[in-house]
Amino acid sequence: MALDRAIRAAVTAALALTVLALAAPAARAQAKAPSVPGVPGVTPTGILIGQSVPLSGANKDLGEDIRNGALAYFKKVNEAGGVNGRRIEMVTLDDGNVVQRAGENTQRLVEERGVFALFGYASATLSRPALPHVQKHRVPFLAPFTGADPMRVFNRYVYNMRASYADELEKIVDHYSLFGIKRFAIVHYDDVVGNENFTAVDRALRKRNLNAVAVAAFKDRAKPDIDSGVKAVLKGNPEVVILTTLYKASSDFIKLARKSGSTAQMVSNSFPGSTPLAKELGKEGAGVAIAQVVPPPSKQSVPVVAEYRVAIEQYLGRKEYSFTSLEAFIGAKVMVEAMRRAGPKLTRDSFMLALDNLSSYDAGGYMVGFTPVNHNGSAFVELTIIGKDLLFKH
Repeated sequence: MALDRAIRAAVTAALALTVLALAAPAARAQAKAPSVPGVPGVTPTGILIGQSVPLSGANKDLGEDIRNGALAYFKKVNEAGGVNGRRIEMVTLDDGNVVQRAGENTQRLVEERGVFALFGYASATLSRPALPHVQKHRVPFLAPFTGADPMRVFNRYVYNMRASYADELEKIVDHYSLFGIKRFAIVHYDDVVGNENFTAVDRALRKRNLNAVAVAAFKDRAKPDIDSGVKAVLKGNPEVVILTTLYKASSDFIKLARKSGSTAQMVSNSFPGSTPLAKELGKEGAGVAIAQVVPPPSKQSVPVVAEYRVAIEQYLGRKEYSFTSLEAFIGAKVMVEAMRRAGPKLTRDSFMLALDNLSSYDAGGYMVGFTPVNHNGSAFVELTIIGKDLLFKH
C-alpha cells in the first residue's frame, strides 16, 4: 500500500521523525477518531505509544533493534484484533543518541502527539531527560533499555523489565572468580551511569577481597580516548577486562588491546547490545563474553523465544534475530498484557494498576513481576560467548 511504502522509505532514509503505523487503514481511522475523554493516546479504535531511540549515528543498530522487536509484537497483536478491540500504533522519533534530542522528543511525544505511554528508550542517559515530562504529565514509561542504577530508583511511572547492570556485573565477577581469577580491570564512562558501573564492579570485587588492577574511564562518550584507555588497562596486566561502554568504543578497545598483545578475557555487560557489538568486532569477536538479560534468541525451547522468532521474521521479512529485539519483544508483550488486564475502559491509572498487580507474569519461560513499591521486573542474567563461527554460545 502507498502508506506502507512511504513508511518503509522513511525508515530507510533514517528520517528524524518516523511514524510507524502497523496497519494503514486502522491508522487512518485512528487519526480521525476522537480521543477518549481525559485519556491521552486512546481512541475507540487505537492506542498510541511513543518512543525515542537512535535511528541515525553510530548507535542506530541498537535503536532499530529496540524499535523492531516492539513492532513485531504489536503487529502480531493487531492482526489478532488488537487489545480489547484497539490496535496499537507506535510513533518513533530519532534522537541520534543525543541527550538533548531525547528530551525534546519526549516533550513532542507527550505534549504534541499526546501518547498514552512511552516505551523502550535506548539507554539511561537518553531515558533520564524523559523523566521530568513523565512526572509532570503522569505518563507510564516502560522498558527503558538500561540496567543503570539511576533508572532503577523507584518511580511511580517507570517500569523496568530487565536485570540491573549491577546484577550483570556481579554475575561476571562471580563467574570468573570461581576459576581462581583475581586480576580484573574495568572500562567505563566517567559520568553518572559509568561511575555507577565502576562502583558495582568494585563492590563485587571487594566482596571477594579483591581490587581492580586497572581502570580506564572515558570522559567523552562521543570521542573516547581508546589509545590511552588501552595503555592504562594493559599496565595492570589483567586476566579479565570488564567493558561497560557503547559497542563502537568496546569494539575499538578490544581490537587495539588484542593488537597490543593482550590475552585477557574480554567481557561486556549488556549495555552495548550484543548483536551490534558482535557485528562491529567481526572475526575479532571470537572469545568475547557478553552478559545477557534475556535468553538467547537461538534457544527455541523457551516458548517466548520461539514466538519471537516467528513474529520478527514476519515483521522484517527475513531471519534476523538479536538479544536486543527479543528484549523489546518481551517488553511489548508485558505492556500488552497489562493493557488487556486493565480492560476496555483503559486509562493510565488502570494500566499502571494492572502492572502493579502483575506480580508473577510468565511471558513464555521468562518471568516478570512488579509490585506497587517495586518496578524492577526481572533479575535474569546469564553469560554468553561469541564462538569461532561468530555465533553466541551459552
